[in-house]
Amino acid sequence: MSDPATDSLRLSDDHVRRATREVDGLRHKPGWHLLEDEDLDRLAEHLLADRPRPIPIFAYGSLIWNPDFAVGARRRATAIGWHRRFSIPLDHFRGTPEQPGLMLALASGGSCEGLIMEIEPGTERDSMRSILKRELVARELSANARWIEVETDQGRSEALTFYADPVDIDLADLPVEEQAIRLARANGVAGSGSEYLLRTAQGLRAAGIHDEYIWQLQELAAAEIESWPDRA
Repeated sequence: MSDPATDSLRLSDDHVRRATREVDGLRHKPGWHLLEDEDLDRLAEHLLADRPRPIPIFAYGSLIWNPDFAVGARRRATAIGWHRRFSIPLDHFRGTPEQPGLMLALASGGSCEGLIMEIEPGTERDSMRSILKRELVARELSANARWIEVETDQGRSEALTFYADPVDIDLADLPVEEQAIRLARANGVAGSGSEYLLRTAQGLRAAGIHDEYIWQLQELAAAEIESWPDRA
């Protein structure tokens, strides 16, 4: 069995530098109605009604390595009935129509280790605004937040997470090999798919979490980048 404390990653910053290039592109889809503070506050009120404090966020991807909100306590957790999958196509942000990328989501079935990251008490309004604006972005995506069952060393409870069985999105159901190729090649105005994958793998490893799917993806993505001819 792999030891997350000693697992080495094939994908590296050198791979990311080779795969990343500056491109023109969009941060959001044209026509989206971006969430304003009033929208964010109403959505937060709806999601948090009669829910526990401190507010527990289940992080399984970029929130682990770039939470962008005031984090209090954090602890390992397992999402019951969910697994990671790069299934959300990106023709913006970290991709373009010509070189689309993928975003991580949760899919039904199995289990998934991640982190419970509690919102620091006293920062609820600003932290929820930051999380919802970043994760949900626009009114067209605002249904993609839900409470799921998690298990920690304190027992079972519920935590708020994002894009668990995403709705209102045409998902990409690709074999893992094709996911890796797409992540290796994708670039957008916000950066590259290879960077997103590497930072996620590094964040999981730092938390002592080994996900065979992520480790396979980073291995395949590194191999794809290594297969490219050297740039002149």
